[in-house]
Amino acid sequence: TTKAVENGIAAKVFVARDADPKLTTKIVALANKMGVEVVYVDSMKHLGKACGIEVGAAMAAIVNE
Repeated sequence: TTKAVENGIAAKVFVARDADPKLTTKIVALANKMGVEVVYVDSMKHLGKACGIEVGAAMAAIVNE
């Protein structure tokens, strides 16, 4: 997620509300700086499921390729 935002290919960033702020604070600040929309989701479990993985995810990005 961080590399996608840094490289300018992230269209939107999703952040789980229950994720550790040590992980999410930096990506939210970077996304805001780069003009990338940040969308908060209820939980890491839901975000992981939406990403098609069986574990929780603190953050994810939709990328333009």
